Order: sequence, then structure tokens, then C-alpha cells
Amino acid sequence: MATGHTDPQRRERIIAATLDLIAEEGLAGVSHRKIAARAGVPLGSMTYHFSGIDQLLREAFGRFTDHIVAVFDAYLSTPTDRDQARTAVAELVHALSEGPQRDLVLTQELYTLAARQPDYRELTHEWMRRSRTHLEQHFDPDTARQLDALIEGLTLHRALAREPHDHALTLEAIARITATEKRAP
Repeated sequence: MATGHTDPQRRERIIAATLDLIAEEGLAGVSHRKIAARAGVPLGSMTYHFSGIDQLLREAFGRFTDHIVAVFDAYLSTPTDRDQARTAVAELVHALSEGPQRDLVLTQELYTLAARQPDYRELTHEWMRRSRTHLEQHFDPDTARQLDALIEGLTLHRALAREPHDHALTLEAIARITATEKRAP
């Protein structure tokens, strides 16, 4: 095993191992010992790099939310008009719901943690703010807020449904929300 001096990626491996472990076993399965074993680092590395499990979870979930915001950016940075933006939102919903099961599980684990522990709500608030910022490039703030919630709901429903709804239904839902959008004066 490499020492900290020759292993500059150790901290990153610990964060990645934490997310992998949460995705596979849930938050209840997380421990310093399990994370260290998964990351292939000495147990002492855990306390060297992180003040405790809370700091590690915050950073790991922060890394995860950065990943999801990057997905939003990939879909929402290129539309040049409202119709393209609606289509991009629909494609985003389908990409998220058909994407890695890991992302779906991590999302729900973060929401559950935030619901139980108010200290983690700041992570979800910041994540929602960042998601809405991408949506607000194309829609007014109230519509962006509604679309953000719709994306979460449709993604979860599609991912867990025995027979997920199709692209047309996703577009219809987005069209309904954006049809009554407020226009700037």
C-alpha cells in the first residue's frame, strides 16, 4: 500500500469509495473500516483526511451533487430557444431515469439524510439552487422551480416503474408547466 506522500489520490479514492459503499449498502452500511477497505487505504487515513464521518459524508455528497449538476449543464447549456429547452429537459429526465442505478440510490440516500438531519439540508438546498440556475437560463424562476421538482418526480417514477412512461408524456408534462410561464415585461 502506498504512503500518503506517494499517493496523492488517496483522499479522492476515499470519497469515491464512500459513494460506492452508500450506493451498494445504504448509509447504514457506512463505516470508516468499510470505506478504508474499499478504498484500499490504511484505516488511519480516514482520520488523517477527514475530521469525522460527517465531514466525509458532506464532501462525498457534495461531489455527487456536482456530478448531477454537470449532467444538468450537459443537457441545458446548448438550447437556444424555449422549444429546444423543453426537449432538453425531457431528455434530461430520461437520461437520469435510465442512467446508473447508483445515481438514483445516492439521490434518495441524500434526501433521506437531509430529511432526518437538518445539517445536511444545506447540501440539498445548494443542489436545488444550482439546478434551478441551469433551468433559469431558459425559464422564469417560478417555472424553473416547478420544472426542477417535476424532473425529480418524473425521474424517480420512470426509474422505479414496471412500465416507465414514454418521452411524449414527459414532453407533455413539461409543456403544461411551461405553457403558463410568466413573461418578463
